[in-house]
Amino acid sequence: MAQEQENSTLRDAHRVVIKVGSSLVTNEGRGLDEAAIGEWCRQMAELVRQGREVIMVSSGAIAEGMKRLGWAKRPREIHELQAAAAVGQMGLAHMYETKLRENGLGSAQVLLTHADLADRERYLNARSTLLTLLKLGVVPVINENDTVVNDEIKFGDNDTLGALVANLVEADALVILTDQKGLFTADPRKDANAEFVHVARAGDAALEAMAGGAGSSLGRGGMITKILAAKRAAGSGASTVIAWGREPDALLRLSRGEAIGTLLLAPTQKTQARKQWIADHLQLRGAVTVDAGAVARLQGGGSSLLPIGMVMVEGDFSRGDVIAIRDPQGREIARGLANYASTEARLICRKPSSAFEGLLGYAAEPEMVHRDNLVLKR
Repeated sequence: MAQEQENSTLRDAHRVVIKVGSSLVTNEGRGLDEAAIGEWCRQMAELVRQGREVIMVSSGAIAEGMKRLGWAKRPREIHELQAAAAVGQMGLAHMYETKLRENGLGSAQVLLTHADLADRERYLNARSTLLTLLKLGVVPVINENDTVVNDEIKFGDNDTLGALVANLVEADALVILTDQKGLFTADPRKDANAEFVHVARAGDAALEAMAGGAGSSLGRGGMITKILAAKRAAGSGASTVIAWGREPDALLRLSRGEAIGTLLLAPTQKTQARKQWIADHLQLRGAVTVDAGAVARLQGGGSSLLPIGMVMVEGDFSRGDVIAIRDPQGREIARGLANYASTEARLICRKPSSAFEGLLGYAAEPEMVHRDNLVLKR
């Protein structure tokens, strides 16, 4: 494995997802750790003042609910887990709201299920909500919606949820704060020759062989879920840091480029990963034909596709589908993710954004395809 080196992952990151586990948040099940949560909120506030966007993915609702209900052992029955989560969410949300407000930040609670991210429409709605909160300077605090999940839709662990959120908002980095210093080549409690892994490549099969099973009776994860989460986050170009959550000023030191914990590097850049996925999409649900002016603006680089430049809509597609963009001669000049379904696109074709609300009954994105979701054909 690579030797220790400067960690530029968080130093250069603009949008960061931070995940903390149950054992840290609840001080090994003894109740919400007010001091620790206050420290993370203080550091997050400083990151926001640096101009970064921060999302917190926090475990702890079930563990806090267990404490409030007087349960010493994590239940197995799904309805009991749901009840514990419902009780614990009250305290968890209030604690983050209080500590972030003390540091001058607004907060928002966002509860997600796998179904929210598996359905394309709900996926885009969740993404829009989170990006809007970030623009408003509010820190979203995300947890799995354990009050309604069942065996078919639960994420299974919040490491996976952290990676899915990183993919959802196209984060530059995922930071997983845990009760371990990072990844070792073997379990250091059992193998005196275990070596610390400072830097590796996310998705390396050797990493999964190193990781053990779940290490806590409170959480559902372990080092293996963190390795798999880093692999998943790398799919959208986000690198991952796995670090000890009680390391003093860990987030701020990472933001200065200090090497803390294990850095798992994404093999591709964020923009490259997303646009390559769009470019390689085999099944296009539809197409829009644009006028010569729109062609010139798109091929000039850096422009989004506005509905006023569209002259025809083909196919039956939904919001979030990949569609082709064609010139007046019918040649595909680009493709991208549609912000509007085909039925809506036909209504706003050749129309300015100021007319959308009257035509659709609501106002959403001004673009048919945003430039970040558009790939020009070579």
